[in-house]
Amino acid sequence: MKKIPDTDKKPILLKVSLLQPTSVTTAIVPLQPQEEKIISERERLIAQVERINQMAGELEAAILELKAIANTLNTQKRYPVLKCKNIFIWQSISVPWVKRKPDESFILTTRRVDLFRAEREAKLLAQQLRQQTKKRLASQRHRKNKSGAEADIKRFLKKVLVNKS
Repeated sequence: MKKIPDTDKKPILLKVSLLQPTSVTTAIVPLQPQEEKIISERERLIAQVERINQMAGELEAAILELKAIANTLNTQKRYPVLKCKNIFIWQSISVPWVKRKPDESFILTTRRVDLFRAEREAKLLAQQLRQQTKKRLASQRHRKNKSGAEADIKRFLKKVLVNKS
């Protein structure tokens, strides 16, 4: 095997005179962020905030889809594999969310996922439709009674007029 000499240990000889001053023609410019770089970094920050919030929305949609699937399995009796009554137990959950404050700064926080919003909205809609149906039926009964009473009066008047002649 060939032995490679160690060059790290050899001193480097430079001719430097400590007594002669040298003139410096260039200075190191202090590091200052460029305006364009700041703007592009801010744009990257905003884009990342939007991406996180979009992903949070997608995650929330996926969780709600998971809940719908679990509810379907819970209500169907033809799955003998499922020995438990409920395949899923729901607790309060949240997803990451980035908020923009009035001073244009950002805060990373969480947003609560409302797992039962769809059920509440469906219940409210059903209640509103029932109320509208009741009003419509009452209105139809009132018109029917009114038109029936008018018809009775007309028949009575005809009888009276026929008997007079």
